[in-house]
Amino acid sequence: MTRLGHDEPPWTGPFITLAELDTESGQPVPARRFIVRSVDGDRTFLACRPRADVDPHRWAIEAEGARRLSIPGFLPVEETGGTAELPWCTTPYVPALPLPAALQAHGGPLPEPAVRALGSALAQSLAAAHAQGVTHAGLSPAAVLITTEGPRLSCFGAVRAAAPDGESRDGLPGLDSGCLAPEQAAGGRPRPLGDVYALGAVLAYASTGHTVPERQELPAFLRTLIPTCLSRDPVRRPQAHEILTHLTPGGSTAAYVSTAAHPHTVLDATVQTPLPAALVAALARQSAQVLAAELPPAADLD
Repeated sequence: MTRLGHDEPPWTGPFITLAELDTESGQPVPARRFIVRSVDGDRTFLACRPRADVDPHRWAIEAEGARRLSIPGFLPVEETGGTAELPWCTTPYVPALPLPAALQAHGGPLPEPAVRALGSALAQSLAAAHAQGVTHAGLSPAAVLITTEGPRLSCFGAVRAAAPDGESRDGLPGLDSGCLAPEQAAGGRPRPLGDVYALGAVLAYASTGHTVPERQELPAFLRTLIPTCLSRDPVRRPQAHEILTHLTPGGSTAAYVSTAAHPHTVLDATVQTPLPAALVAALARQSAQVLAAELPPAADLD
């Protein structure tokens, strides 16, 4: 979470912009993400806007597609709006750290229990999406938001928004080349096994700090899985449900789960969400900063 720059507009649609979610991490971010508040001060949201170098029409199509989805673990889009040149979408705010910020807060790669929990939850979400014929097409470290209720997958459709099928996506701004499956980089239609490639890169990043690490850098439990996920040949990659099985021996369910019957607070780190203490503290600080944020004077919003 960072302060707004002087050149940033104070409004996102009808909402007052308080801060930017992402910090400088060196990882590409597919969209601009802001913490915003309603004019009456009663409700806070996470708002997303397209990057200046992304076609706003394609971005808006993906945002509207995300709004129509109901997939566990996908960041829910509550509202879309804006103009043809500057669309936006919002989701109710909960304290959240993009995965790169989580590694910064932790001081390096995450421990094995947290990586297993993260991978299990993401694989579970992707398996549910793929079973419905949905390809996320936007998974990267920046797209993964860490919350006390489990990870949330944002940036739905970032690959499709970056360039239409048939056009090269290699090297496009906002896309993490380490997470972009070769067939997608070449302009191929995003498909579920491209999500698997990206998941492998995200787990590599969570455990080493790099999306394309050397095999010996990987912890032992990932040394077979990650190279298989990152195979250039899609047919050699596992399915999302097979990754879930690999990460949860004995068939247990993912450690990262969101349970409606047990609402969490930012300080409620349960056994179902084995977040390292540094991440819980970082989420608590963000929550406190957002609660304490005051709306700017009306004159400053003109």
